Amino acid sequence: MKYIAYKENTLLCEDVPLSELAEEYGTPLYVYSKNQIIEQYRYFNNALGDPRHRVCYALKANANHHILKLLANEGAGADVVSAGELFLALKAGFSPAVTVFAGVGKREDEIEYALKQNIFSFNVESVSELHTISRVALRCGTKARISLRINPDIDAQSHPYITTGLLSTKFGIEASKALEVYAYAATLSSLELVGVHTHIGSQITRVEPFIATANYITGLVGKLRETGIHLSHIDFGGGFGVQYVNAVEHEAIKQEENPNSTVPTPAEFLGAVLPILQTTGCAVWIEPGRSLIADAGVLITRVISVKENTNKKFVIVDAGMNDLIRPSLYQAYHQIVPLSISTYESEKVDVVGPICENTDFFARERMLSKTNAGDCLAIMTTGAYGFVLSSNYNGRLRPAEILVNGDRVRIIRPRQLMGELE
Repeated sequence: MKYIAYKENTLLCEDVPLSELAEEYGTPLYVYSKNQIIEQYRYFNNALGDPRHRVCYALKANANHHILKLLANEGAGADVVSAGELFLALKAGFSPAVTVFAGVGKREDEIEYALKQNIFSFNVESVSELHTISRVALRCGTKARISLRINPDIDAQSHPYITTGLLSTKFGIEASKALEVYAYAATLSSLELVGVHTHIGSQITRVEPFIATANYITGLVGKLRETGIHLSHIDFGGGFGVQYVNAVEHEAIKQEENPNSTVPTPAEFLGAVLPILQTTGCAVWIEPGRSLIADAGVLITRVISVKENTNKKFVIVDAGMNDLIRPSLYQAYHQIVPLSISTYESEKVDVVGPICENTDFFARERMLSKTNAGDCLAIMTTGAYGFVLSSNYNGRLRPAEILVNGDRVRIIRPRQLMGELE
C-alpha cells in the first residue's frame, strides 16, 4: 500500500494533507509515514521466513531517534558503521545481540566501545583491521566475534559512487585472498569467526548481481568447511533498489520514461538469493536501509520565485542541496509534484535551490505542473539519505521532521533555530 498518495487533487501522507503540514510547520519540511515504515519492515521480515534470519536496519539511511525506535520495537537488528551510530541504535532500543558493526575505518576507541556493549559481530574489512580488533580484544580481556567482508569483484551496475563490490573500491577483502585470510584469522586467539559478510553496492535494480554474489558466498562457505572452518552466519548486506521514478501518480502529472520500471520487490530480490544461501545451513542476515525507508518520506519545499531566461525556466525553491544532496552528489532522480493539483498544464523547468552553487538543483529539464511563487512541491522518495546528509552550508538551517500516523502528527525533530548556528 502507498501511504503517500493523491486523494482526488490533494497529496496526503496517510490521512493528512501535506499542504496543511506546510502551512503549520513551515518549509522545507521532511514528512514520514509511520505505517509505511512498519509495513515495509514486516514485508522484508516475512520474505526472510526462517526465524534465524534477521533484518538489520542500516542506520546510515535515516537515523532519526523516533524512526529507530519504531524499528527496534518491531524486532529489527542494527547495521552500524561508527560508534555514534551504535550509540544511537542502543539508545533507541536495538539489542546489541543483533547489531553488526561495519565500515572500513574503525578506530580503536570505537572497537573497544562496541566490545563493551557485546555486539554480535564486527564485519572486518582488511588484515590490518583483524590485527587492530584482535589487539583491542586482548586488551579488554574478551573475544571479538567477527565476520570477514569479502569483495567478490561483482559489478552491481549502480552509480559508481555507490558500487562497493569491485576490486577498484576500498571495501572488503579480495575474493582471491579470502581462504588465506580466514585461515590466518582462525589462528588469532582473541577472535571468534562466526560468519562471512558482503555488500556489493546500493540502489541495485537487477537480481543478477545478487545471484552471482550468493553463488560465490555459498561456494566460499563450502570451501571453508573443507578446511575445518565452520561458519554459522551469512551477512548478505543490502543494496536492494527502490522505484524513484513515478513514485506517485495522478492523471495531471506526466509520467517519466523509466529505465527501471521493473525494479524487483524485496520478496523478488530475496526469492532469488535465499534458496542459494540456505543450502549452506547458515543464518542469513540482510542490511536494508534505502529499500526499507525511502518510500516512507517526502521533502516539502515552497517556491520562492519563477525565473525565465531566454531558453530556460527556473523554479527556485526554499530547499537546497544542504537539505537533500542526492541530486547534486549522484545526479539522482526524485519525482517532484505539486501538493495540490489546480491545473493540467505543464512546462519544462529546472527546479533549483537557493545555494550559491550550480550543482544546487533537484531536477533539470523536467516537465512539471505549471507552478507559481508561493506554491508548495513535494520531492518524493526522500525517506533515505535525506536529512541524514543535510548540512548548514550557506548558513541554512536544517529542516524539521514530522512523523504521521493516520491523522495524527508528531514533530520528531524541531526545525533548527538561528541561535543554534555556530
